[in-house]
Amino acid sequence: MIHPQALIDPSAELADDVSVGPFTVIGAGVTVGKGTEIGPHVVIGGPTVIGCENKIFAFASVGCDPQDKKYDGEPTRLEIGDRNVIRENCTISRGTVQDTGVTRIGNDNLVMAYVHIAHDCQIGNDAIFANSVTLAGHVEVEDFSILGGFTLVHQFCKVGAHCFTAMNSVISKDVLPFTMISGHMAKPHGLNVEGLKRRGFTSETIRQLRKAYRIIYRSNLTLDNAVKKLEPMANDCPEIAQLLNFLQRVTRGIVR
Repeated sequence: MIHPQALIDPSAELADDVSVGPFTVIGAGVTVGKGTEIGPHVVIGGPTVIGCENKIFAFASVGCDPQDKKYDGEPTRLEIGDRNVIRENCTISRGTVQDTGVTRIGNDNLVMAYVHIAHDCQIGNDAIFANSVTLAGHVEVEDFSILGGFTLVHQFCKVGAHCFTAMNSVISKDVLPFTMISGHMAKPHGLNVEGLKRRGFTSETIRQLRKAYRIIYRSNLTLDNAVKKLEPMANDCPEIAQLLNFLQRVTRGIVR
């Protein structure tokens, strides 16, 4: 399962059934779980923990030093969950001590070719990053988000669950859950209705979310007043409660 031309540090811990392709380099402090497949010419630095049944394709650089001039060799980490697909030429950096010190990627994410996930990013589950998506440092991406090709996300931005970004979107503010955005700079373009239907959201839930979207974006209310108007609706709709919870964590303002 380990190609003889792979170079693996003696301190790295690989499960018995992990496969490693030729010319791959796995450094000290790396742990790889069962069923993970690592292709040729991959570089994995540590400290990095990679879970089970992941697939990492050729020329990916995973667990590399953060691209941050403040980084001074501290032992920060990268944590990757299970069943992620990381395609060719992706770069995923470890964290920095200026944040939590950890870059985290959850489960079942598809990370297509040439994606960059910078230091201290926090990625949920079941997200899709199309080719050449770039996340700056400290970005949060929640579950079931889909980021179109060449989407750029400014540092410290939050991308909400079930949202959709069109190709070439440039994001400098937080993206509300359940929405679609596009443009440079990014603007909202309604709910991600098709995505919500595919994931089993009921027509009533989508109707409530449409109402919430109109309150936030089309009622000429300040964000604080929009939140107050949404609060009674949250009692009957968990998704609106989720939306309100996201708004309470907004730090950069929202895409409007």
